[in-house]
Amino acid sequence: MRLPFSVALVCATVSLFAIAGAEDPYRFFNWNVTYGDIFPLGVRQTGILINGQFPGPDIHSVTNDNLIINVFNNLDVPFLLSWNGIQNRRNSYEDGVYGTTCPIPPGKNFTYILQVKDQIGSFYYFPSLDFHKAAGGFGGIRILSRPRIPVPFPDPDGDYTVLIGDWYKSNHTALKAQLDGGNKLPFPDGILINGRGPGGASFNVEQGKTYRLRISNVGLQNSLNFRIQNHRLKLVEVEGTHTLQTTYSSIDLHVGQSMSVLFTADQPAKGYYIVVSSRFTTPVLTSTATLRYSNSAGPVSGPIPGGPTIEIDWSLNQARSIRKNLTASGPRPNPQGSYHYGLINTTRTIILANSAGQVNGKQRYGVNSVSFVPADTPLKLADYFKIGGVYRIGSISDRPTGGGLYLDTSVMNTDYRAFIEIVFQNNEDIIQSWHLDGYNFFLVGMDGGQWTPASRNGYNLRDAVSRCTTQVYPKSWTAIYVALDNVGMWNLRSENWARRYLGQQFYLRVFTTSTSLRDEYPIPKNALLCGRASGRRTRPI
Repeated sequence: MRLPFSVALVCATVSLFAIAGAEDPYRFFNWNVTYGDIFPLGVRQTGILINGQFPGPDIHSVTNDNLIINVFNNLDVPFLLSWNGIQNRRNSYEDGVYGTTCPIPPGKNFTYILQVKDQIGSFYYFPSLDFHKAAGGFGGIRILSRPRIPVPFPDPDGDYTVLIGDWYKSNHTALKAQLDGGNKLPFPDGILINGRGPGGASFNVEQGKTYRLRISNVGLQNSLNFRIQNHRLKLVEVEGTHTLQTTYSSIDLHVGQSMSVLFTADQPAKGYYIVVSSRFTTPVLTSTATLRYSNSAGPVSGPIPGGPTIEIDWSLNQARSIRKNLTASGPRPNPQGSYHYGLINTTRTIILANSAGQVNGKQRYGVNSVSFVPADTPLKLADYFKIGGVYRIGSISDRPTGGGLYLDTSVMNTDYRAFIEIVFQNNEDIIQSWHLDGYNFFLVGMDGGQWTPASRNGYNLRDAVSRCTTQVYPKSWTAIYVALDNVGMWNLRSENWARRYLGQQFYLRVFTTSTSLRDEYPIPKNALLCGRASGRRTRPI
């Protein structure tokens, strides 16, 4: 059988990589992306399926594994997948957002070559173009520790992916049309748990055993609270960081966030409610799944347990209680606390203020007054091929300007190996959620009001959790430290998907003049080329 040229090329590339790093295993995936009918809230919708599944299949991997994911786009529009929390070290070409990667044309395929280098934990993938995320195409990613690396808790008896998120009954194309028309989206219609509406999902357990739940909020806008009737949740991991093992009755996950909890099936054998409800909303959306004991003597019963609703202080105090486990190993055997971030001097402070407004009579959102618009060519390809006029460095300020919103392809330049402080200032009366591709950062502080230099006196410089997505409460600020050790073009975005779609994002260009492979990989040989990069050559085969 003759292989298609693109597949043969990828296989040859993988073979070369295997020779260079034979100790790191390869895992191969073939994914067919199609439309299909789904009924998560009782009405027929057009969903985006991967290998016929909604949500898509989990990716199971181990630290340093190479993931070869061949994606066939059988939709009638271009398509891309991105990998929330996967750092793609030295290789932002594979990040799967339009600033780095050309879309997969309808009827074509593209093979992602990823390595989960020096990572552990719970993450997810999602479709990054248009408003595809509102139709599905998302799934869980788990990265296990290597066998010789100690984990700070015994192996659980079971390990479940739990994808939660708000959902609309309208098709994603209708939602996109509303946004394109300059309008805001209405309030969501419900909440899904693993692609199912209220009462649809179930999880089987055996009495006396302990289970791990890898929970991700893959929704479009709402913070969610997760709880299990009569069971306690022990937090053990947040986006690749082992945490102090604090026990909670319920836990908040803001949109885009992932975490792992342990719970023990230590209650009388019957069914129990798993509850997910919206935070900081009126009305409150609620959905349930069932925790089912194998020797169950009865169905789920009793009132659905309530949770926090609009209380900001409750959520803020819980967020501050999430700390790094300093003595536990991460992806490497050395303790997580061996990197003393609090002793490093920052070289730059960036303050980012989100805002909403009208541009040309249409609803837009922005960062430091700039509302992002995509260029005709991925920014990373413009860098590689030295194509001028695609974007301009300095198109976004590193401080709020106080001016009105305007449109631009916003790129902020930063220096490789700098250690910087980023402050997210939220002057609006709704919660924000921010994600940085390519990195984990140290969440050193959050509080109400306006950030000032004096706010640093309250920073956690010892055991701040390291993660890639953070919330910013209404009329509040959040501060992070970032070690810019990953060269590339990295998307810094709102995880509120309508806001991101309408401009609340930009790209952080982590730049070096070095051409060493130790700093950045060359463009993949199988990279798709589009826009002004069309017709150019990637590298000699």
